[in-house]
Amino acid sequence: MLSTNLYAKERQGAKLIITKTDGQQIRGELITVKPNSLLLLSITGRDVSVDIADIKVIKIVKKSKAGLGAGIGAGIGFAIGAGLVTILNLSLAEYDRISWFYVPLFGAICSLPSLLIGAMLGAGAGTDKTIQIEGMTDLEIQETLDKLRKKARIRDYK
Repeated sequence: MLSTNLYAKERQGAKLIITKTDGQQIRGELITVKPNSLLLLSITGRDVSVDIADIKVIKIVKKSKAGLGAGIGAGIGFAIGAGLVTILNLSLAEYDRISWFYVPLFGAICSLPSLLIGAMLGAGAGTDKTIQIEGMTDLEIQETLDKLRKKARIRDYK
């Protein structure tokens, strides 16, 4: 039997942009959270350790969900529009019914505004998160590191 590990995808850490107190920016994937530093895999492929005391701002870069939201919105809008025409058609007497051609047409018309609404909601859900480290108390920094640890490739670094 083949091992299931062969098919397992390696866990990815969150994409971060760290701005240090001296203004330097470091971009990379969060590998692990150490007691006093963050270990990143930079975009150049090198491991970079950043001391917590040197960090001003951490930005967690999220993927946009606009496409997913647009697809879900369009599907819901189409179903509502087509369903309304179908219900209307079935509730009318046979001689008052409109052509079944209008079912997908009205569904497509209703899908357009819901597509836009879904895209906007999806884009909002994928907004980057900014964490201001500079000025935090030690307790707040530890809470932030605990949250970041959940987003790291290796969560339980010892």
